[in-house]
Amino acid sequence: MTAEDFRRMALSFPETTESSHMDHPDFRVCGKIFATLAYPSDGLGMVKLLPEQQQEFVHDHPKIFVPVKAATKTVLRPALIAAWSNTAPKRVAAKFTGRE
Repeated sequence: MTAEDFRRMALSFPETTESSHMDHPDFRVCGKIFATLAYPSDGLGMVKLLPEQQQEFVHDHPKIFVPVKAATKTVLRPALIAAWSNTAPKRVAAKFTGRE
């Protein structure tokens, strides 16, 4: 998984835009951040999860959902979907079909 793969996947959700804060690219739905790239350092990404979701992803994929460069598209996509869905307004989330 490259930074460009992460970017393309994050931008594939309805009404998502790329912006930045603190010199890092971020991905927003209706102005709210749901993922950040190159944070806390280059080669890493962050997805905004609820504590229960974070616990589940860390439990199921402990080598990926810690600061390592091991995420695959298959593993990252469900985490991005959860983060985007947590952040998107209901009217926007209703538009998402789950297909790329």
